[in-house]
Amino acid sequence: VQLQACGGGSVQAGGSLRVSCVASGGNFRSWTMAWFRQAPGKEREFVAVISWNGDGRYADSVRGRFVISRDNAKNTVYLQMNSLNAADTAVYYCAADSVGYYRGADSRNFDYWGQGTLVTVSS
Repeated sequence: VQLQACGGGSVQAGGSLRVSCVASGGNFRSWTMAWFRQAPGKEREFVAVISWNGDGRYADSVRGRFVISRDNAKNTVYLQMNSLNAADTAVYYCAADSVGYYRGADSRNFDYWGQGTLVTVSS
């Protein structure tokens, strides 16, 4: 199984960006998929998670601004990020929990991780 994240870049505060993560191998449609991020000098934190049936959940810091979605036909999960601010600057990682049912967004549940894509928000 491989997860390939892409779509990061630089954007001004208030702008939008969409990052994507394509999975290869395994049974994507049964996986819980999530996005985590790690800012410079900080620990990795949860951003958003989507269950196999499309239910999304968000960290308080991004709720109402970010939207997670998935396209099972394309083995892809997306994170649409709106109203970005400097605090959103981080490397964004996609992750997959292949257990086959939703069991929460604890990072220890996720057995596959992408390589990360950098998002930089300038004020």
